[in-house]
Amino acid sequence: MKDVRQIAVGPLDETPIPPGPVPQLAVVIPTLHEAKNIKAVLERIRSSLDPLNINYELIVIDDDSRDGTESIVKKIAQQDTRVRILVRQNQRGLAGAIAHGWRHSQAEVLGVIDADLQHPPEVLPELWKTMQSGHDLVIASRYAAPGGMREWNLIRRLLSKISTRLAWPFQRPGIRVKDPLSGFFLVRRRSLDGIALQPEGFKILLEILVKGRIRSVAEVPFVFGLRQAGSSKAGLSTGWHYLRLLERLWRER
Repeated sequence: MKDVRQIAVGPLDETPIPPGPVPQLAVVIPTLHEAKNIKAVLERIRSSLDPLNINYELIVIDDDSRDGTESIVKKIAQQDTRVRILVRQNQRGLAGAIAHGWRHSQAEVLGVIDADLQHPPEVLPELWKTMQSGHDLVIASRYAAPGGMREWNLIRRLLSKISTRLAWPFQRPGIRVKDPLSGFFLVRRRSLDGIALQPEGFKILLEILVKGRIRSVAEVPFVFGLRQAGSSKAGLSTGWHYLRLLERLWRER
């Protein structure tokens, strides 16, 4: 059996991996105060993936929200064993939450989607089907036509484009993508084996593109929407962590 701890950031906790057949796909949904969205997110993900007839699991990683998210997910999990939740205490950071979820799965294909419904779950089947063409990484892309961020204001669109341009020099020739900062993608586990991923920050995809064993990548366009409920977690710390990631990747070149 493959050692799932190889892609872990920090020590593995005591939560066991459920017995049974190894899932083909594990989708991690990081949450922080997303009680108003999580039920709809899980319903739409399951409705999107069920017609594919694949063995999948949905892993909610909650950063100790204490807003009802845990009880909502546990109630759903009682009816659907493919759904489970892991609660991290005294930890923050989207990248760390994603890695935490991945290391608690044995699935060959690992994915991530936001819990605020800005990432439409209905794109997941296209990501999966594209992955079956043999790609190591498939990205839901805001910058691949006809995708976009039509409902975003001008300032947010400008900041997103600047951040994306800053990432360009770090991408490897031959696998450069238009949306290296997307938070919605699927990646093969073998591409991450032995790779230490950052425990902080929000932009884990760029690190995967730089450090992962990615031989083939594809982008699937989607329109990035507006948050359905709750409040955004983005702020000055988001930009600060991103600049720190760029600095670290530059030093490791």
